[in-house]
Amino acid sequence: MSAPFDTDRVVSDRYAAAAEQQEAALCCPVDYDPRYLEIIPAEVIERDYGCGDPSKQVRPGETVLDLGSGGGKICFIAAQVVGPTGQVIGVDMNDAMLELAKRSQQTVAARLGYDNVSFRRGKIQDLALDRDAVDAFLRNHPVQDERSLRELEAFQTQARQTSPLVADHSIDVVVSNCVLNLVDPAEKAKLFAEIYRVLKPAGRAVISDIVADEPVPAHLQATPELWSGCISGAFLEREFLRHFEAAGFCGIELETLQKDPWRTVEGIEFRAATVVAYKPAAGPCLEHHEAVIYRGPFRKVFDDEGHGYERGERIAVCRKTFERLSSEPYADHFIPVEPHHTIAAEAAQPFPCQGTKRRSPRITKGENYRRTDQAAGDCCGPTGCA
Repeated sequence: MSAPFDTDRVVSDRYAAAAEQQEAALCCPVDYDPRYLEIIPAEVIERDYGCGDPSKQVRPGETVLDLGSGGGKICFIAAQVVGPTGQVIGVDMNDAMLELAKRSQQTVAARLGYDNVSFRRGKIQDLALDRDAVDAFLRNHPVQDERSLRELEAFQTQARQTSPLVADHSIDVVVSNCVLNLVDPAEKAKLFAEIYRVLKPAGRAVISDIVADEPVPAHLQATPELWSGCISGAFLEREFLRHFEAAGFCGIELETLQKDPWRTVEGIEFRAATVVAYKPAAGPCLEHHEAVIYRGPFRKVFDDEGHGYERGERIAVCRKTFERLSSEPYADHFIPVEPHHTIAAEAAQPFPCQGTKRRSPRITKGENYRRTDQAAGDCCGPTGCA
């Protein structure tokens, strides 16, 4: 269901004003690493309206996409973290914020010694369409009737396919800071699908936003001031995570949840939260005689594909699942068990990746394994064995 007014216009007008003059009501206190703030112009820092610091999850050499980049603060922090071999892309639709970001970009690049940031104009729920390209088309082909409208629609369709604003599978990490809640409810599913589309396989999304502990009632959703103020469109805590699930993400974690509410409206508490979610690797499920052992502390857990892992049990997995559970965010919870004899990729057979299947040690060791050894090393001290 959509809001009963033009959410894009309401949000655009308020943030355009906030780009010119700081608005305290849009701020949620965040502790940023002061090292990264030194080279960022004061006007960018003053006009930052975030509720978290997703840049903490960025690493050297990565390609980063910031959704709703505003004045560019998170982009300029990420630029320092990824270094000259990395790239940072900021996407926003607010002309005033984009102007502030682009004006500050030259200053940051001069102080940093390299320029690895670009700002692009587009809707975060439609990352395939370059809005500057649309404006250029309209200057030469103004919409005056049904025929010219169809020409515009045809141009947009072709542009999404042949020259997308952000290409498929091109981003290592998508970050966003208190922006997703501003998207109209009717387009939120499309928004998460777009995040999934642009990420590389095994890429991740790190999203800071506002969540509510109770559903936001209709009369609050119908208040423009509350909408642009990150209240009306706030995610219900559980629904925030479900959006990632529905889009196909795995390894979804509620990394942080503000202890005390940022705001309380009619008894509903609104908090800042940060979620980290991963796009699963592509490819078939193949048998390599690998297993994993869940360390605990729970008796049994299930992953996003429905596989169950009992504490201490050797569970058979395909190569794709084995590699996923051997990396973040799972690696600390699982012990990888590799086979004694490696199966070549061309010899691997399809693996039935449904349900839970225990792995016999004789599979990983090999049926003909008959080795007998003495104890490795000397377990006894100078006075004998304890």
